[in-house]
Amino acid sequence: MKIKAGIIGAAGYTGGELIRLLLNHPNVTIDFAQSKSNAGVLVSHIHRDLIGEMELPFSASFHTNIDVLFLCSAHGEAKKFLAENKLPNHLIVIDLSNDFRLKANANLGEQTFVYGLPEQNELQIQASNRIANPGCFATAIQLALLPLAQQQLLNEVYVTGITGSTGAGQSLSSTSHFSWRSNNIQAYKTLTHQHLNEIGETITSLNGHQPEIHFVPWRGDFARGIYISATTTINTTFDDVLKYYQTFYQDTAFTHVSESMIDLKQVINTNKCVIHLEQVNNKLVIHAAIDNLLKGASGQAVQNMNIRFGIPQHTGLALKATAF
Repeated sequence: MKIKAGIIGAAGYTGGELIRLLLNHPNVTIDFAQSKSNAGVLVSHIHRDLIGEMELPFSASFHTNIDVLFLCSAHGEAKKFLAENKLPNHLIVIDLSNDFRLKANANLGEQTFVYGLPEQNELQIQASNRIANPGCFATAIQLALLPLAQQQLLNEVYVTGITGSTGAGQSLSSTSHFSWRSNNIQAYKTLTHQHLNEIGETITSLNGHQPEIHFVPWRGDFARGIYISATTTINTTFDDVLKYYQTFYQDTAFTHVSESMIDLKQVINTNKCVIHLEQVNNKLVIHAAIDNLLKGASGQAVQNMNIRFGIPQHTGLALKATAF
């Protein structure tokens, strides 16, 4: 039996990536792709790479005669949508916005959203009908720090990270134009990025106390991908630290520890996170790279769907990296 999926807000970057993944998922059929602003327009007229693959038009409305509903609307819109539309409790809802990621915002009526970071919350995801997909920077930074948090070794962390232009969404701004981005980088939201709160909740739950995490994000001169470097003080041997990471991620589907230096092209167009460690004296640097639209958004949403339906996590996500 096929899983029937619906998508709200299907015309944006995350909606388009989700459509591409679900079209090639052997266990899924797309029942509708909703977009109020593009209702009646063929999906392939907006996501132009889908010509010849999908003849479905965007719908103005939605229905609940499906198995899973993905919410790909802008931040704040998912909460409005669920307040205005009473969904059956048995319908599995996966929200890709930041509306329900924090514990303080996770309850909605009788339902509670589980934070959908598979490497940390797989068992909870298996049992929940409401899943809040993590943010892109939050995914990369948490995966970089989880093994140290489990050992309760985190006190203060300094993180820098660079992201591609798709991380800003499709709406145009002065910093998303090609003429501005080309041959250019810029720091933004220094020490105040919105993903810090969800990072803090997850890391604190393992670490025993909340570490200070100082994060400076950067806008990069490329379309997609995130590369972060986190620096912390460590008073243990590098071999021990490496074992912490290898043990923590040995049974995970998509997170891999590399003993050689990593680069962004290893993960672009995949659902992987790759991690590399470097230590000089008592300073440890953890590098992590993901595709912000896949492991940082739509790919992780499909991974969460697979977990919830008892499907092997790699199903529909055996993707080829660009490499060159």
